[in-house]
Amino acid sequence: MTSNTQIEQKDINSAAWAACDSFRGAVDPAQYKDYILVMLFVKYISDVWRDHYNIYKAQYGDDTVRIHRKLSRERFALPYLEINDEETGEVQETFIADFYNLYERRNAPNIGELINRVLDAIEEANKLKLEGVFRNIDFNSEANLGKTKDRNRRLKHLLEDFHKPQLDMRPSRVSEDVIGNTYIYLIERFASDAGKKAGEFYTPHKVSELVARLAAPKPGDRICDPSCGSGGLLIEAAREVGDRNYALFGMEVNGSTWALARMNMFLHGADAARIEWCNTLTSPALVENDGLMTFDVVVANPPFSLDKWGADDVEHDRFNRFWRGMPPKSKGDWAFISHMVEAAHEKQGRVAVVVSHGVLFRGGAEGRIRRKMVEDNLLDAVIGLPGNLFPTTSIPVAIMVFDRSREKDGANHARTDALFIDASGKGNYLPGKNQNVLSGEHIERIANAYEVREDMEKYAHVATFEEIRENEFNLNIPRYIDTAEAMDQVDIEEVQKDIDRIESELADVRQKMSDYLKEVGL
Repeated sequence: MTSNTQIEQKDINSAAWAACDSFRGAVDPAQYKDYILVMLFVKYISDVWRDHYNIYKAQYGDDTVRIHRKLSRERFALPYLEINDEETGEVQETFIADFYNLYERRNAPNIGELINRVLDAIEEANKLKLEGVFRNIDFNSEANLGKTKDRNRRLKHLLEDFHKPQLDMRPSRVSEDVIGNTYIYLIERFASDAGKKAGEFYTPHKVSELVARLAAPKPGDRICDPSCGSGGLLIEAAREVGDRNYALFGMEVNGSTWALARMNMFLHGADAARIEWCNTLTSPALVENDGLMTFDVVVANPPFSLDKWGADDVEHDRFNRFWRGMPPKSKGDWAFISHMVEAAHEKQGRVAVVVSHGVLFRGGAEGRIRRKMVEDNLLDAVIGLPGNLFPTTSIPVAIMVFDRSREKDGANHARTDALFIDASGKGNYLPGKNQNVLSGEHIERIANAYEVREDMEKYAHVATFEEIRENEFNLNIPRYIDTAEAMDQVDIEEVQKDIDRIESELADVRQKMSDYLKEVGL
């Protein structure tokens, strides 16, 4: 590990994915992703720490006090870990709690327990940043990783795989962007393996990119994803800003997925991001001054039609998020949307949310909420996307954009129309064997149509409020954009002539067949 040759993105991606072979086929993909991504994170902070240690060692020689004072100011501290004799309680050995000391002990009969202890030590030494991040992962779990012999073999191979030169993540060899991209690359691959379970932690990268583009965050913005999963959409929104002048916030209900989001933020240099482990709908943790924290931009891909989302628990919601109407107990879509709109800054905040098409047209309580949103002049756009974009479902989805600057006295109060875009047809995506994909060109076309805001035949339509009202506030895209192909005109007389000719030819063939049969005596 002495070469300073830069590692390329494809090499580190391939090496990281190859490390999954120790688990693939034996452990559920929805579970083994946690082990791989945690190990990637531990390897990363260990490489950064050792790289900086070597720099300080070159500067200060044997002055360990100065070296460790410097290291104590690093983003992550790696503490000493004492291993005691179980019988006597005496200290058997002491070592730095990092990846390399685990690698040296990869043949230990209790390697799973050692990894857990290293994670505990790292978490304790970095409590402000990492508290709780490793609590949902157990490298000594028989239920997840098998009995001792198989578990030890898998963990040994995992440590050896991450010790390969291609996974040397020292800053002198690989950039922070490359590490962050590798993390997202792995999450995408895990989502492909995990199938429907992927919906708990993953939004396809290109969908996230499009949502971020439509949300249009600016420098200085506070950006929130109230159902952030592993944090990919927040990262895309941050990239859309174009510089580091932003603040990221998120909420996630699943503890393991929340931990992935926290690590994702660190691997992308977003150390200040505040990601809360909570139920957004029943007990949101992003609050201030006894009210909802509000943001310039709110983006999300919430779970589609979430059943039992907590309607009974928020019947008397202290944040008054559902004043336009209480969504049905069996479908939480408008509960998430209502939360997002209320969490956007009054008269200036923007919301972009991925929804199933039922959100656009279902009646009852949902229809009443939808009508009120339109009447309040909040709806800015509805964009229909192709089906089969997600590993979790083949149904087509849509993106709804809400703009609170359209409220009374807001900067865009004069605008009362809503833009509809149908980007679901052929030519608007790259068809795939298992999953369709949006290309950069497709995203660019949607974004341009959104910015131009003009009628485009069979693609975009600017609907007036009166038009939406005439449609009884049904936002189903085909009501506003006719994508049916025109039928070619048919010449009835020519068709009849063809029929007469074919019937005449058929009669001749039948006569010839009858003559042949008579000749052979049939």
